[in-house]
Amino acid sequence: MSSLTLTSASTRTCSQELDKLGRALGRCDAVVVGAGSGFSTAAGLTYTGERLERYFADFVARYGFADMYSRGFFPFRTEEELWAYWSRYIWINRYAPLPNDLYERLHALVADKDYFILTTNVDHCFQRAGFDKRRLFYTQGDYGLWQCSEPCHNGTYDNRDAVRRMVEAQGFRVAEDGELLPPAMDDAPKRLVPTSLVPRCPVCGRPMAMNLRADDTFVEDEGWHAAAARYQDFLRRHRDGRILYLEIGVGGNTPAIIKFPFWRMTAENPSATYVCVNPGEAFAPAQIADRSILIDADAAEAITRAAAWHAIPRKAFPLQ
Repeated sequence: MSSLTLTSASTRTCSQELDKLGRALGRCDAVVVGAGSGFSTAAGLTYTGERLERYFADFVARYGFADMYSRGFFPFRTEEELWAYWSRYIWINRYAPLPNDLYERLHALVADKDYFILTTNVDHCFQRAGFDKRRLFYTQGDYGLWQCSEPCHNGTYDNRDAVRRMVEAQGFRVAEDGELLPPAMDDAPKRLVPTSLVPRCPVCGRPMAMNLRADDTFVEDEGWHAAAARYQDFLRRHRDGRILYLEIGVGGNTPAIIKFPFWRMTAENPSATYVCVNPGEAFAPAQIADRSILIDADAAEAITRAAAWHAIPRKAFPLQ
C-alpha cells in the first residue's frame, strides 16, 4: 500500500463494531487469528501485581523487581539463581492452568471454521485451550523449549520435567492440576537450584537457553519450519475467499509479523475483512477502512459479544 493514512476506532461506535464482528464471523469461510501479548494479558497471564508477588516475593525483596518479563534478562550472579528464576517463570506461564477461560471461548468461536492461528506469544495457551496444534504457528518460540545457547545445532528440547524438578527443589509444590503452590509462610523458598539441575547442551556441553527469539541465536527447528509451511499453505488456499483476519492484542513492537501482513492481504483480496481488537490502538489503513472492523476494547469484551451473536454458552466461572 502506497500510503499509511490510518482510520482509527475513535471515529466509530464500539458497540456497532462489536456487532459487526459477530456478523463477520458468521459470514466468513476461513479465519486467521493473529494474537499478540494483549490477548494473554486479557486471559490473566499478567507479569506484575499479584502473580509477581505470589511467585517471586523473594526476588522482589532482594532486587526490587517490578515485573517478570524484563527481569528474565537480569544479570544474575550464578546459573543456579538464573534457573531458579526462570523455572518458576516457565512453570506459571507455560504449564500451570490458565487463569480464565478466554482462550477456550475463542476456540469455541472458530472451531467450526477453517482456521489458523499466528501468534507472537510464547506461552502455548492456544494448544492448552484445545486448538489443533497443526493449525498453530508460534513464530517467536515457546517457553516449553530449550536450545543450546551457542547454538551448536538446530535442536530444541522439551523442558517440562526438568523445570518441575527445579521448582520443587526450591520448596514449591506442583498440584495435581499443575498449579504451582508456594512454600508455607514459615518456609521461605530457596532462590537457587542445585548445580546438578542447571541445563547443559547434550551435544557441546554449553549452557542451555530459552527457545525465544531475542537475537540471531534463535533456533528455528523442524517443528517451527513445518508450522510455517502449513501457515503459508493455508494462506494460499484462502487468498481469494471470504477470509477474516482477526488481529487481537497486537501492539507495535513487531508489526511485520502480524499487523502489516494482515493489512496487505486484506488490501489484495476484496472479499477479505480485517479486524483489530486492541484498546487504544485499534486502527487500519484508509485503503481498507471500508472492510475493517476496529474494536477499541479488550479481547474479553470482544469475544464475549461475538459468542453472544453465535449463542455460544459461557463456562460456569466468570473471567477474573
